Amino acid sequence: MKEKIFAAMSGGIDSSAVAWLLLEGGSCVSGVTMRLVDDTTADADIRDAAALCHQLGISHSVYDMRDEFARCVIDNFVSVYQDGGTPNPCIVCNKYLKFGALLDRAISEGADKIATGHYARIEKCGDRYLLRRAADSAKDQSYVLWMLSQHQLSRTVFPLGGLSKSEIRELASERDFVTAHKSDSQDICFVRDGDYAGFITHRTGKAPQSGDFTDIDGNILGRHKGIIYYTVGQRKGLGISFGQPMFVKDKDAATGRIVLSDNDSLFTKEVRLNTLNLIACDRLDGNIRAEVKIRYAHKAAPATLIQTAKDTATVIFDEPQRAPARGQSAVIYDGDTVIGGGIII
Repeated sequence: MKEKIFAAMSGGIDSSAVAWLLLEGGSCVSGVTMRLVDDTTADADIRDAAALCHQLGISHSVYDMRDEFARCVIDNFVSVYQDGGTPNPCIVCNKYLKFGALLDRAISEGADKIATGHYARIEKCGDRYLLRRAADSAKDQSYVLWMLSQHQLSRTVFPLGGLSKSEIRELASERDFVTAHKSDSQDICFVRDGDYAGFITHRTGKAPQSGDFTDIDGNILGRHKGIIYYTVGQRKGLGISFGQPMFVKDKDAATGRIVLSDNDSLFTKEVRLNTLNLIACDRLDGNIRAEVKIRYAHKAAPATLIQTAKDTATVIFDEPQRAPARGQSAVIYDGDTVIGGGIII
């Protein structure tokens, strides 16, 4: 029998290619779109997904997951920012929505697997499913998938993992997909204008509290307008002149203080992780040599990894790394294989 796969359709070019590739591969394909937010862009994306499914001759369903998204993703985003961290909502969404609620619903409706447009690869090695980098290193999205479990990986396919973006655009253009003209989305889907502080203020109904800028010795340098306006490593937009370049080194939600420093003071060799999730193994035995990324655009750097408890670890880099931020993810690689990851604390 044909494998029944539900293709997660975002209304973009990548998920369109996913559906077509699955059909060409002989799978029984249904298109499904998650409604996560209420705005005109989301409405347009749903229409595009439906139009593409009609063009391919497959069914299309819309799953209303606004409540789950608000609870699991948006509330977490707001909370981490208010606590002085820097959240990555795409990673949380992948764990709880795309490969959580969506996968559960797809299985309950008879699907064998789900497919998404992520640029990454899944390979089975013995009894274990491994997550690997995409063939196109410029588009690799394995960083945002480190939270996935063995169950989630076993029920997922990434048809784009071995292809480049240029190949996907060519495929869509040659077949005249209704989505072929669309560009990649660059914004967080629930903050279209990039104004995180404005979104948080509107969401909570609370005005940000101003506080002190201090140096690393605790000396007060001036006043800031609220910690949600700033990110670790930031230089521009501080609203005050110091006579030399100054950067956000840390944010203390308890005191409302933001610590500033010169660029050299942003570098550190050690970061600690919680919420550790291991994909390539059940537990790390001893000190492990690996490469670790501390943000999506960060180049993976050589490090020693020490698991300190079931869900915690310490990363010691060979060379100091710039501005690791609490709330961001550290993802651990062995070549192309994702060993796992955790949240920086």
